[in-house]
Amino acid sequence: MSSDWPLWEVFVRSKGGLSHRHVGSVHAPDAELALAHARDTYTRRMEGVSLWVVRSVDIVASDPEQAGELFEPAENKIYRHPTFYDIPDEVKHI
Repeated sequence: MSSDWPLWEVFVRSKGGLSHRHVGSVHAPDAELALAHARDTYTRRMEGVSLWVVRSVDIVASDPEQAGELFEPAENKIYRHPTFYDIPDEVKHI
């Protein structure tokens, strides 16, 4: 029965798009069938040029409750700035 199959998240890159966007999910026993279900469900009108399917249990996500800690401004993270050494004059872009 399909409800016992793993859940797969579906991402589609549209014809004019540069990146994939999440469009929904499908149940399937394996990646090959998940891709076929995703194609049949989310690109019936030729909306996409590329599909990704990812098992939902394999997605690792940040906790919205911890967004402040994770996304705090870069100014507070001095290790992200090249201030600990002299940059040679011949290096134009850093």
